[in-house]
Amino acid sequence: MPKKEQLSEELSLSDAVTHLLEECRMVLPGMQALFGFQLIAVFNSTFSEKLSSTEQKLHLAAIGLVVIAIALVMTPAAYHRRTGARRVTQDFVAVATWLLLLSMFPLMIAICLDFYLIAHLVLHQTVISAVLSFVLLTIFSLLWFGLPWWRAKT
Repeated sequence: MPKKEQLSEELSLSDAVTHLLEECRMVLPGMQALFGFQLIAVFNSTFSEKLSSTEQKLHLAAIGLVVIAIALVMTPAAYHRRTGARRVTQDFVAVATWLLLLSMFPLMIAICLDFYLIAHLVLHQTVISAVLSFVLLTIFSLLWFGLPWWRAKT
């Protein structure tokens, strides 16, 4: 099958940085909201009553992963401020892009861990909860990593 011609436009370095920082700003509130809900869950009496010690530790791991994701997403802005707030470099775009993409891994795993815990609380089925979480992890992986890779190849 012949490759489709696609219209594309090269962004200036300044525009690329603007878009990149906007993307970081766009995902950050969602991560922060997830983090807030994760923290609230710990102070709910159900947390200690219905979750085993191992499940509580899984939730703690999920919280830690969200914190790592937040740190990775916030780093481009801090990096830009400290290394060249008045200039833009290709190196900055590369580092910031890498950090944003890297943040997706801990976020994806944290969401799937918490989904597992919620599914287990609702369904009372460890295997089904794990399978559903794995399906969710697969969906995230395909949409966030597989689809862009596939589109770049076609």
